[in-house]
Amino acid sequence: MLISLLRSGQANLMTVIMYILSILLTVFLVLPLHECAHGFVAHKLGDDTAKRQGRLTLNPLAHIDYMGAALMLLIGFGWAKPVPVDARKFKDPKKGMALTALAGPVSNLLAAVVAGLILNGLEAMVYNGVMPINTVVTYVYLFFYFLISVNIGLAVFNFIPVPPLDGSKILMAFLPDKALYWIAQREQMISMGLFVVIMMGGFNGVLSRVDGLLYDVIIWLTNLPFLWAY
Repeated sequence: MLISLLRSGQANLMTVIMYILSILLTVFLVLPLHECAHGFVAHKLGDDTAKRQGRLTLNPLAHIDYMGAALMLLIGFGWAKPVPVDARKFKDPKKGMALTALAGPVSNLLAAVVAGLILNGLEAMVYNGVMPINTVVTYVYLFFYFLISVNIGLAVFNFIPVPPLDGSKILMAFLPDKALYWIAQREQMISMGLFVVIMMGGFNGVLSRVDGLLYDVIIWLTNLPFLWAY
């Protein structure tokens, strides 16, 4: 996304800074929350692997993957170090893996909702004259716009049902064992193919449309508590 901003020629220095700050907050807080959510749900379902390995924490140093963080900055999609999960410790391995996987993107959507509440609260204060419209307010607004967009993008991206993304683990809960074995035998090849498609922008069109729809929904929902202000 930084590359897109720079290519557009419409981004000034402060816009780029706000985008970078939103990515840094995502890398150092939201991605650790994403991975910790996986570990927390797995722990509640009977797997203590993440806890034993020190991954049931919001400490970013336990989760940061430097290549994933760099791609987050450059293209808006990235990752942290995956939290280890041992499906054998779940009473129902398929269901357990699906719920554990679901926790990650849901945490991103919750982060987008929190940012949306702040953004709409800011708009309500400006509308009612509590806060004047100035350059600082404009860029703070832009920061939260980017934060919402980035977290929606992460959630949607992770819902893609292709290994190693969370969506594949959710899908596997509904697949027969024969299909799971076929996927497991080819997971590395599938993952490499996914990476190539991403770098070539193969998902950009579809993901942008879904991201835009979700953004509108979240902004509408998070504006409801402030309707009284207008």
